[in-house]
Amino acid sequence: MKEVALSALLLISMTVTTRSQERPPQLLVQAVQCLQVKQFLPRSKSTKLAFGYFLDEKSYTGDKVIYIVNYTTATRSKGLVFAVFLTEHNGGREFNIQNNASFILSRNDASEVSFANPPLGGMWTQEHLSFAVKEIEKRPQFAITVKKLSSVDGAASCMAYTDPQRKREK
Repeated sequence: MKEVALSALLLISMTVTTRSQERPPQLLVQAVQCLQVKQFLPRSKSTKLAFGYFLDEKSYTGDKVIYIVNYTTATRSKGLVFAVFLTEHNGGREFNIQNNASFILSRNDASEVSFANPPLGGMWTQEHLSFAVKEIEKRPQFAITVKKLSSVDGAASCMAYTDPQRKREK
């Protein structure tokens, strides 16, 4: 009986280790590079950062949104969540960072998401970001080296709600 339990535990730990060592998808890497370039990611002494993502093609008619979580604890109980609109054209991708928030998962109920500072956009946005965090929790986590984030892939362009707005000509 102990051998069966030990074997199961070993198999689970190998599966978790393998999943976290999967190569991150190019879509995620490019989006995270934009988050770094636009200074949305906190400074870290770590050489690798942990991320998860969820591509939403249903919530916004005609638009794609990639929700990204940057886990700030090894337990994945805290982090940052981002809503980034994605436009693809002529083989390139445009990432438009539209929202972000710090989140905490409840110790008692991992499906309960709370925000340290509520995101812009009210309850609808909070509900979508909460849903995204819960979806991302079900998916693999990816480690991306800080070195890989130092520049943006040439096939990607980055925009953010924090960019200075051009003055309109009269």
